[in-house]
Amino acid sequence: MASDFPRVVITGCGVVSALGFDRATLFERLLAGESAIRVMPEWELPGATGELLAAPLELPHEKILSLDRKLRRSMAPVAIYATLATRDAIAESGLSDEELTNGTTGCAIGSTLGSPSAIHETMRLFHDSGLENMPAQQFFKSVSHTAAFNVANVFGLTGALLAPCSACASGLQAIGVAYDEIRLGRQTVMLAGGTDEATPEVAGTFEQLFALAHPATGQNAAEAIRPFDVNRSGLAVGEGAAVLVLEERVHALRRGARILAEICGYATNASGRQTSQSDAEAIERCLTAALREASLQPANIHYISAHATGTRQGDAAEAAALTRIFGNAVPVSSLKAQLGHTMGASGALELAVTLEMARRNTLLPTANLAAPDEACAGLDLLQAPRHSALRYFVKDCFAFGGINAVLIGEMPSAVEL
Repeated sequence: MASDFPRVVITGCGVVSALGFDRATLFERLLAGESAIRVMPEWELPGATGELLAAPLELPHEKILSLDRKLRRSMAPVAIYATLATRDAIAESGLSDEELTNGTTGCAIGSTLGSPSAIHETMRLFHDSGLENMPAQQFFKSVSHTAAFNVANVFGLTGALLAPCSACASGLQAIGVAYDEIRLGRQTVMLAGGTDEATPEVAGTFEQLFALAHPATGQNAAEAIRPFDVNRSGLAVGEGAAVLVLEERVHALRRGARILAEICGYATNASGRQTSQSDAEAIERCLTAALREASLQPANIHYISAHATGTRQGDAAEAAALTRIFGNAVPVSSLKAQLGHTMGASGALELAVTLEMARRNTLLPTANLAAPDEACAGLDLLQAPRHSALRYFVKDCFAFGGINAVLIGEMPSAVEL
């Protein structure tokens, strides 16, 4: 890592997920093999080829009511998830109100397209009665940066406000741009992460691309998503949010903050030739660039949190790139068989779980991985929990449009204090 740039650390992390509303609970339920994926009989999707699967989030009503009613008026679920996750991240970091509101703290929160449920409701209301019955706040619930500006308004942020909207790479790109804001000296603290909603319309997009999994006859829904497995057939959409507090390291140390991890490398690129398919060569270039920025070699990495959604082509392309760089020397796993594909939230949410894995020295496996596909078998694919201390980890994400993002982190046991 270049010495002339400020170092960036993580001092807080909040999560809202289908398997828990804090990192410890989420980790424990994943370790126990629980899955949030179920059949969605309440969803109607004309033209679907089978039962629809998803990992829906059931948010306790008291959590929603804990947000000020006046502020909730402009919030769709995607913004509520992000706000709750941000509140917990701030609490863990110990940031004061003055530090949040003095202009040195900004936010970068990404999503796939804002709130799909609010967009759907807007179109329905307009179709049924034009503008006559359209709530004044409907537009603010629908825009692509709804989560980011609602978080800024709730916590009084007056620094940079950014909202990457790059499909399934949105959350990791948000963390990456926040990292750059601090390294370039533009901000001292950034609240960064991703959030997304699971809706029938979103599932329909994947159905049209033949990427949505449907359970086989007699198959349990929780067993249908199988990243890296020879019998994988697609993904299930999920929802949730994770927001991290990123902070200039000296600032964090001066105020006595506990450092969860340090970000030491980040890269993002485009394949320049793909719309819906992952590209192994572009992924390899992105991984190489992130390692170069971190001044690390492949042998330095101790764990890879894979994007692996359970699609045939996507998993194979990612595995090919990882194998060319790391071979079978680094443990690899994906959480999407249990959480579903949380899309714009996935990079941040899976990064949050990785922090908990490292804290507990326990790597989580890929659920339902019974027989690794030959196209993915060159990797050290985790099929059971593994006790292992780790120092450096990789989190990667890939998105429609040929977008790739890779982040490299270092755990605090190795961070100079």
